[in-house]
Amino acid sequence: MRVILTGFEPFDGNGFNPSWEAVKQVKAPEGVEIRKLHLPVVYQKAPAILLQEMREWMPDIVICVGLAEGRAEVTPERVAVNVMDETIPDNEGFFPHGDPIDPEGETAYLTKLPVHAIDAALKAAGIPSKISNTAGVYVCNNLMYGLLQAIGSEPVFRNVKGGFIHVPATKEMGLAESVPVLPLETLVNALEIALHTVLES
Repeated sequence: MRVILTGFEPFDGNGFNPSWEAVKQVKAPEGVEIRKLHLPVVYQKAPAILLQEMREWMPDIVICVGLAEGRAEVTPERVAVNVMDETIPDNEGFFPHGDPIDPEGETAYLTKLPVHAIDAALKAAGIPSKISNTAGVYVCNNLMYGLLQAIGSEPVFRNVKGGFIHVPATKEMGLAESVPVLPLETLVNALEIALHTVLES
């Protein structure tokens, strides 16, 4: 069984991104090979790097992870939309305003991960969790859309279980006390539980 896990580099002036820091620490279950990708917070580059790796390595599962600063729970994402639009540019200065990811693409794609099972497993482990119906319109959504578009349009990926999970901020980011945080070790545990859940689905 082959799994790709992705996390993002820091962005928006912060030197720490818990999505990658958590992914780095995820341990592979027995019989599972994991490749971990450290992706740039750049609209076009992130999905391109992921898809190149998928075509070379042919994974069975792809779980992309990103930061959702301000959320208090781990949030498995249900849907990616065909929109790029944010209040900040990406790490290369690209600053779209309501542009489509793919002018000829589908309006939206639904996840190929068992989000209800993941949510239930996280809650059973005492980890705050909530299914999310928006991955935003920044690079996280762009990556999720690219992944699901590939699964939906390239026959070789038809059986890939793929999707996106957002994680909250951590104290290492040094944010204001009003911003919800979870311990980094909790995020690692959450991703390992999510992976086990997908493997069993």
